[in-house]
Amino acid sequence: LLCGCCGPLRPRYKRLVDNIFPEDPKDGLSKSDMEKLTFYAVSAPEKLDRIGAYLAERLSRDVVRHRYGNVVIAMEALDQLLMACHSQSIKPFVESFLHMVAKLLESREPDLQVLGTNSFVKFANIEEDTPSYHRRYDFFVSQFSAMCHSTHEDTETRTRIRVAGIKGLQGVVRKTVNDELQAIIWEPQHMDKLIPSMLFNMQDSEDLDSTPSGSVSQDGEENPAALAESCFRELLGRAAYGNMNNAVRPVLVHLDNHHLWDPNEFAVSCFRIIMYSIQAQHSHHVIQQVLNHLDTHNKNTPRARAGIVQVLLETVAIAAKGSVGPTVLEVFNTLLKHLRMSVDFELGESSRRNSSTSVSSGRGKESEERIVQNAIIQTIGFFGGNLPDYQRAEVMMFIMGKVPVYGTPCHTLDTVKIGHQGTKRIQTMLLSSLIMVTSGFKSKSMAAALPSPFLDPLFSISLMEDSELRQLVFEILHNIIDRHDNRAKLRGIRIIPNVAALKIKREKISKQDVAFMKKHGQQLYRHIYLGCKEEDNVHKNFELLFTTLAILTIELANEEVVIDLIRLSIALQDMALANEENMPMFIRCGIMALVAAYLNFLSQMIANPPFCQHVSKVIELRSMDAQHLLPEHIFRDKIPESLDKEDRLLYFQTADMAECLAGPGYNAERLSVPYVPQVTDEDRLTRRKKHTPGVLSNFFLDPLIVLFSDTTGLEEQEREKRRQVMEKFQKAPFEEIAAHCESKANMLHDRLAKIFELTIRPPPSPSGVVSISSGHTQHQSVPVYEMKFPDLCVY
Repeated sequence: LLCGCCGPLRPRYKRLVDNIFPEDPKDGLSKSDMEKLTFYAVSAPEKLDRIGAYLAERLSRDVVRHRYGNVVIAMEALDQLLMACHSQSIKPFVESFLHMVAKLLESREPDLQVLGTNSFVKFANIEEDTPSYHRRYDFFVSQFSAMCHSTHEDTETRTRIRVAGIKGLQGVVRKTVNDELQAIIWEPQHMDKLIPSMLFNMQDSEDLDSTPSGSVSQDGEENPAALAESCFRELLGRAAYGNMNNAVRPVLVHLDNHHLWDPNEFAVSCFRIIMYSIQAQHSHHVIQQVLNHLDTHNKNTPRARAGIVQVLLETVAIAAKGSVGPTVLEVFNTLLKHLRMSVDFELGESSRRNSSTSVSSGRGKESEERIVQNAIIQTIGFFGGNLPDYQRAEVMMFIMGKVPVYGTPCHTLDTVKIGHQGTKRIQTMLLSSLIMVTSGFKSKSMAAALPSPFLDPLFSISLMEDSELRQLVFEILHNIIDRHDNRAKLRGIRIIPNVAALKIKREKISKQDVAFMKKHGQQLYRHIYLGCKEEDNVHKNFELLFTTLAILTIELANEEVVIDLIRLSIALQDMALANEENMPMFIRCGIMALVAAYLNFLSQMIANPPFCQHVSKVIELRSMDAQHLLPEHIFRDKIPESLDKEDRLLYFQTADMAECLAGPGYNAERLSVPYVPQVTDEDRLTRRKKHTPGVLSNFFLDPLIVLFSDTTGLEEQEREKRRQVMEKFQKAPFEEIAAHCESKANMLHDRLAKIFELTIRPPPSPSGVVSISSGHTQHQSVPVYEMKFPDLCVY
């Protein structure tokens, strides 16, 4: 009986706990009594767990009875005890503390939820001496995430709850990410709650607009959007190598669920935050995730796919400044695959539109696919343009290998299915991306910048009967060859009165570049020659051809190349005068204007006064009597119906130029050898409708000409042809002769191989013959008695 009513017989820790609660909760925590309780807990740490359990008991009772003043006092006491005690015995006390925080978070009172969150945040900032092996935070992740999505009817209260939820999640992150035993926080079930909770608050545009630069508004109210962004950055900054995928995947899912790819401003903002928050060496993980997402959403609306591609552009733009990792070619491969798919969708819609009555909707779909394609091209170009030169060269080769070229195997783009229109679309877009990739590209050696596997298909496209494609090819060549950025000074085809005033930058031609021109010079000249006479050439084509000749002169022309370029110019002039192919008058005058503009530039570049004088004299006569042969007039004035072939003074004369260049330095005798483009089989590969004279007159067709031509002057023509051949072999450079012979030999071998393939068949065998049908190999056995043997083999 005495024990039941005697207060001093209660355990001391309970009395100390009871004393901190005043009679009136409004008076707050008793500081003196709290100091006594703290001193007792520090002196007897083994009592901490009992103190915590008793405080938890009182707090649970006060919550049920709505004594919120005592609840606040209890949590304040717990906070002070946590801050004061750091012994091994604190772990049982922490369990009681977390139990009380959970009680507060479960209540429906916003004030209690905020109170519990604040206590948890203080606990999260405490560094414990030893890790906890059994503590889990699953409940807190779920509860704080739910608070982040609060829909309380009162705006101010809703904001307070959301801010508390974000702070709680930030506390969980800080408490767990540095603890190896708490790696479970990175598992999908937790990331799927953490990440969307932050993004949900970040996408609140009103909050973002009101306080864009901080987490606290002007009236002191905390901004959930800015606070969530800060927490999001902190989480990503702590993500290790193996956790990146789990951190990024929920972002993509959230953007899908809330249809945030179109418009995609928020998506772009999110991935900017991600890329600037993570460690640089993890960038390729994010890029890989976006690429995979693009693959899995290839049937989405065009605008949604364009939104994903634009996000990819942001990620690779930031990653290119640091570490992209092994995903460089995979990025381009995926983008090119989606480019092809977009073209397929566009052409499919176009064909359906033609067979349907709904014209306006079809056009809208087609234009939306163009948005996807432009986004892909921008991404390819920007990414490639920001790579180091050694990687950029590899990317250039990779993209060039994807460009469909007629007559060559194309492993990734089946041009048969997409037809001529689709093939041209892909060619145009890939070449446009190559222009962006090659922009600013600098290579010390031209052989490294323009290897044959890149140069050959590029030149094949330059023979296409499409002026736009040819323009793109020359712009790519300009990007690569113009290593001193002289193009801007050469824009526009014109007679430049003073080339020295342009202050052209150039260096001495290196031995590697001399070797490059010996190997590929004839190929370059040939494509310039053929490109000049295309009937669909416009003003821009002639401008690009002039710039090409000028850049070749600046970057790659030694004395030998200068002679070759003059021979090429004279050949172009002769072709326009002879007009054996019935070219339009505009093309003939355009070629004349091109030759005049280029020889004027060349004569001043080599600083040969007699040569300059001859060129200037011809240009002066033209300005008086034949303005249609000058670039300033041909593209503006009316074109005459014919050219005056008789007035030799209006044209550049080979003999006069040879005389001007006679002397040391230049082998002027070579000017007397007419330039003839080397024979190749490229015309057939590029489906050209017309061919140059001399290109088809090879040793397979010559006998046919001799047999079936009934022209009276045939013998005289043959003699003249033989004379030219003899003169060429006597005076032409060895490289040109070798290239000419090699191309003929290659053509002969190709045609013989085709003949053998058609005529020779393997003999039948009892073991079976191999036949290929529908891409599958089949073995068919032939009985011996059905085999047909030659008579000499039978006896």
